[in-house]
Amino acid sequence: MIHYVCKYTPTELFQGFGEKCAVLEEMPENFEMSDQIAHANLCGFGKSVIQAVLEGKAEELVLVNCCDSMRRVYDIVESTGKCKFLYMLDIPHDDEECEKVKFAVSICRLKEAYEEYSRKKFDKSLFLKAFEQKDTENKPYIGVLGVRVSGVLEQMIRENIQMNVENLTCTGGRRLAVIPEDLQKMEEEAMFLAYADTLLCQMPCFRMNNSTRRNRLYLDPYLKGIIYHTIKFCDYYGFEYASIKKNIKVPMLKIETDFTSQSAGQLLTRIQAFSETIEGAEDTNPGKEISEEAKKRMESGVYYTAGIDSGSTSTDVVILDQNGKIKSTMIIPTGGGAMMSAEKSLELAVEKAGIQKEEIVRIVTTGYGRAYIDSGDDSITEITCHAKGAHYLNPRVRTVIDIGGQDIKAISIDENGAVKNFLMNDKCAAGTGRFLEMMARTLGLSLEEMSTKGLEWKENVVISSMCTVFAESEVVSLVAQNKNVADIIHGLNVSVASKVGALAARLGKNNPGEYMMTGGVAKNKGITNALEEKLGAKLYICDEAQLCGALGAALFAYEKCKQGE
Repeated sequence: MIHYVCKYTPTELFQGFGEKCAVLEEMPENFEMSDQIAHANLCGFGKSVIQAVLEGKAEELVLVNCCDSMRRVYDIVESTGKCKFLYMLDIPHDDEECEKVKFAVSICRLKEAYEEYSRKKFDKSLFLKAFEQKDTENKPYIGVLGVRVSGVLEQMIRENIQMNVENLTCTGGRRLAVIPEDLQKMEEEAMFLAYADTLLCQMPCFRMNNSTRRNRLYLDPYLKGIIYHTIKFCDYYGFEYASIKKNIKVPMLKIETDFTSQSAGQLLTRIQAFSETIEGAEDTNPGKEISEEAKKRMESGVYYTAGIDSGSTSTDVVILDQNGKIKSTMIIPTGGGAMMSAEKSLELAVEKAGIQKEEIVRIVTTGYGRAYIDSGDDSITEITCHAKGAHYLNPRVRTVIDIGGQDIKAISIDENGAVKNFLMNDKCAAGTGRFLEMMARTLGLSLEEMSTKGLEWKENVVISSMCTVFAESEVVSLVAQNKNVADIIHGLNVSVASKVGALAARLGKNNPGEYMMTGGVAKNKGITNALEEKLGAKLYICDEAQLCGALGAALFAYEKCKQGE
């Protein structure tokens, strides 16, 4: 198997040798092996290539000199001696005639190199057979753009988007306009020149000097949404993302990975929320319709629906009656497992409501632990549920800010409570509930004490680092300098507000309407005061702020039952 990393690679050439080709799309759990021989700031994809070679997953490999990272990867891989066949293909950055001639020469050199390595002869008939065209049908689709995606990530996108998905990154969307019969009549030199021409005439990569033809991707009437992927330490595609964002009207989700599977949970939440944004959150699990038993219960006129929000810090439950009014709520700490905490919280909420569990006809789960709760009839992301709950509590709200235990979300919603756009900060614990918990522990305070003590500040102390570990060191240093604890807490509040405010401002500035803060951190008066100052706007905060996700889930369950009626 010959692996490659770029859609300009002449894979049909290798099929002329009877070989199969595959995109190298390994997404390792970590870079334990590659980090030992590669620079720390090498892009994640480059490290994944080195890791795959060191693990023996790519013994024959063709790279391209599209960027400095790939040149460095080639040198490192060559030094390992792990590849039986390793080749660096020179890719032009233009499709002018002289570049086509040069590229044809490069392809011929690759052919000769592989002949020498494999001792095989090139078979023209096998080469021509590789150009068999597949019929394509025009239908609505989601385009995956930006830098290459791994097989794991692409599969995740396809499994969670109901619509067709087109991979249009630098390894996908490979379409060659070739008529094999025309190539059959040509001498080898002319044939490879025509082949080089065809490869360079594909939809251009953004690294090509003239990539204006890529605009067709954004103007396609069948395009219904874009998932734009970038890789850590690779800034090149950021320019294209900014350009697309200005010029298109379809929904767009930007995701950045380091090309490992470590952030799969957060990526899944983003992708599912994006799917709910463009396709709707209704009937996300059509296989779990309302049972006949539940329908009979509904006929009595007295029934209940429930929403369970399984978060990293707490598990929240809201029970609604047949009129959509809140019957009971419960918040408990998330313990040893999502399933156990969900069952316990629901049991307590049912007891508090004074009803029987059998009277609950539908349960919708949300939050990071939603996938592990068997008792749910449906599962919807916390982003969509927070939007739904916020709209229920205040229909004037257009931007929802949720500071959770392990992430921050800013959600833009329309007049019906549907998600228009959202942003998440999930790279680290900076600005999250966990961050505040650690700072409170460092100061020897409870979260409740910390939320009020910071209001007594006098000196404006600056916490310069948002990294949890470094911020903790700063706090320890400030305590050693005998700085007032209230002033230190205020500095922490301002640092969190700056982080959260920057995220929310990117959505709210063109989204007139009220701001609402949800999640347990909404109870922290010091944070809310600092955030209001950063936003230059008043935050709507209600008693049910922490229950907003569970409320939204319960509302989805309630609406499903109403449709069933």
